[in-house]
Amino acid sequence: MTTLRWGAVTDVGRIRTNNEDQLLVADPLFAVADGMGGHAAGEVASQVAVEALRAAFDRDHSADGLAEAVRIANRAVWDRAQEKSEYRGMGTTLTAVALVGDGDGETLAVVNVGDSRTYLLRDGELDQLTDDHGLVAELVRSGQLSPEEAEQHPQKNVLTRVLGLDEDVEVDCFQVVPYKGDRLLLASDGLTNEVTDAQMASVLRRLADPQEAAAELVRMAKDNGGSDNVTIVLVDVVDDDDRSGAASAALADDPRPTQTARREAPVRDTETAPAPRPQPAPERSPQNRPRRFTFRVVVFVAVLALLVAGAVVSIGWYARGGYYVGLKGSEVAIYKGRPGGALWFKPTLAERTGVKKDDVQAAFVDDIKAGKPEPSLGAARRYVKNVKSPEPAPTPTPGTPSPGTPSPTPTSTP
Repeated sequence: MTTLRWGAVTDVGRIRTNNEDQLLVADPLFAVADGMGGHAAGEVASQVAVEALRAAFDRDHSADGLAEAVRIANRAVWDRAQEKSEYRGMGTTLTAVALVGDGDGETLAVVNVGDSRTYLLRDGELDQLTDDHGLVAELVRSGQLSPEEAEQHPQKNVLTRVLGLDEDVEVDCFQVVPYKGDRLLLASDGLTNEVTDAQMASVLRRLADPQEAAAELVRMAKDNGGSDNVTIVLVDVVDDDDRSGAASAALADDPRPTQTARREAPVRDTETAPAPRPQPAPERSPQNRPRRFTFRVVVFVAVLALLVAGAVVSIGWYARGGYYVGLKGSEVAIYKGRPGGALWFKPTLAERTGVKKDDVQAAFVDDIKAGKPEPSLGAARRYVKNVKSPEPAPTPTPGTPSPGTPSPTPTSTP
């Protein structure tokens, strides 16, 4: 049985007056959420998400159950946002890890929406397991921006996916086999914006106690500026039911290099292994001939027709699923379907945005020309809103007093 221990810290930071982050430590479930929205709505969003996640996961302790719990949490935040006008537009990131399965089948299920991150420290190497869901992160992944350029980009904090902004959400979900000595770090961007991966790795390698390591990372984030709330959950695998020992023993028992497992089968030498003589096929008597040939053909054709029909339905579902942002002439438009279509299924115009191509920031024009996929209409609308070039401030007309400048008071002439 896999055994875990953990440490967790959340801090308001040096600039903010309230803490919109939430953490969850409920073995075997751990999570970090970073809320957003004015009038304390961010605090509400992250709290609602974490509570709904825990309640839903309690009903199904599986990887699929964890992903579904995130979708339920999304709907809970969405529903709460409809209750009050000051909650409209609130949302939250969420990254979570849960130990699922039993015995040899135990894994760590990881889910993520937004830019809160989950890292894995294994054998001294720190790897980011999750992808950030942000405009700049997408540009880095596509090669249009370098990581160094991304650090200074003005839209670095614009997110493309969070909980609560739409009724449905796309959830990243995958599983990791836990081994003794593994350390998982869940953190809000209040840490990752202030402390480099190399600095985090150094602390995680140096401090064995997870609570002490979490507190040290928070201290570093605050010393480096502390411009946002900082929340950290550290989860250590202290026992893996001898999975690591079994893996080491398996390697020790097989002295061959691992490449040999992928070698091609040996080729037979035809000079030393002559081919067997061909034998004449026995004649089939009338009694041995298949009597249901026609029936089998009918069954085969029927099954084939069903397979073709199923394939057509699947292709249609794929082709019509989702939305994308593209161009209709010189105007940015939202289409339902896939860019370029699929077979005979063509995308259809869902919405004209009124935004001209010339109004789009140059870094995003190529993506829109190619068709930028989005999981929902709401996500497509947010993308269009985010890629618009900011409107320049109006230039005062000569002779027009600028705001705050008193107009001269006329005086009477005696």
